[in-house]
Amino acid sequence: MKADPDRYFYSDQYNNDANWQAHYNTTGPEIIEQTGGRITHFVALLGTSGTFMGNARRLKHDLPHVQCISAQPSVGFHGIEGTKHMPSAIVPGIYDPTLADRNLSIETEDCYRMVKRLAREEGMLVGISGAGNIVASLAIARELHAAGKSGVIVTIFCDSADKYLSEHFWDEPDGMEKA
Repeated sequence: MKADPDRYFYSDQYNNDANWQAHYNTTGPEIIEQTGGRITHFVALLGTSGTFMGNARRLKHDLPHVQCISAQPSVGFHGIEGTKHMPSAIVPGIYDPTLADRNLSIETEDCYRMVKRLAREEGMLVGISGAGNIVASLAIARELHAAGKSGVIVTIFCDSADKYLSEHFWDEPDGMEKA
């Protein structure tokens, strides 16, 4: 790369402001438009953190009432591909912990079960981190319901399951099998 900088480019998504800016300029406005501004909660797992950083910045700018909730694996040694447990990870340079109104911890096993549930019940072939976003979003939905409140929760399906089809968790019982 250094020998021929006009031929190669290292995007460095962990430290490149263009990562979060892409979501600030495109995904965030789309969320606002698609929900008619009714969004109350945005939930996203942290990986490079670009999705969360960009959307949280846009939502806080345009709709300050929106709760922006980051999620991450509960432990450093986990199986949620593409995500980071920030206390034990090399923290991306674009990450700003002050943007999260809350941080949720999620379990790897819950994400694996959700991958299978989404495929089986919804016909959606979502990857492990996308399933993790649903796990975290459902936790927020349960809290709202328990408090007698309603909301419009938005998350992102950031990956598909095609690269995980050979993983062992598809064959493991999860308590959801139909009799």
